[in-house]
Amino acid sequence: MSRFYADIPLSINTIVELPEMVFHHWTRVLRAGLGDQATFFNGLGGEYVVELIEINKKNAQARVISFDSIDRTQPYFVTLGEVMSKGDRMDYAIQKATELGVGAIQLLTSERCEMRLKYDRDQKKIDHWQQVAIAACEQCGLNRVPKILAPLSLDDWLLIIQSELKLVLAPIDATNPLPKVLPATISLLIGAEGGLTQNEIEQAERTGFVKWQLGDRVLRTETAPVVALAQLMLSSQQFN
Repeated sequence: MSRFYADIPLSINTIVELPEMVFHHWTRVLRAGLGDQATFFNGLGGEYVVELIEINKKNAQARVISFDSIDRTQPYFVTLGEVMSKGDRMDYAIQKATELGVGAIQLLTSERCEMRLKYDRDQKKIDHWQQVAIAACEQCGLNRVPKILAPLSLDDWLLIIQSELKLVLAPIDATNPLPKVLPATISLLIGAEGGLTQNEIEQAERTGFVKWQLGDRVLRTETAPVVALAQLMLSSQQFN
């Protein structure tokens, strides 16, 4: 059954008009017809089965016929601080981080950051990355969409981020083991393609971050969150 994110109120036995993007994808691209069913979610938890009851040239309506309260999120909330990179690398990082259950993604600038968003371009790019996260949720089955947060400087973010466990990917003499029981809130800091500077790492440590090394390989900025989030997921499953 097709899954769609619908940013509208949903409740059983109501009739809803399909959002424009859902209308186009479901009825035009997938050529759904009257009586076809799909799964809708609006990011507030759980998912709904809806049935197409009317299709017009420019819109369509569906009846909400059932609700499932299933929640596939992780038992902890990860805020990923990702220094922005150019091209498709940010798309990949956001897509895969979403699939692996990240709670929110804070876009960052740093000394080695390749991107500097300005004015109108900011929102267009943020909207694009938010849509990447939505599409990833539609594909993987998650019902809560991570928020893509407007860019901050690394300096500013370090002053405001609050989490029970703060991890910064950086080389260390030995790999720091994760706690056997992960806390409810985790912050994960990942640098740009050239990595964080030594001063930035030390600054993160002064605000409570602990250095974490993922093996002996040097990972790309878009690969690092995938490996780190997968390791957190594995650690959580091992001790639950």
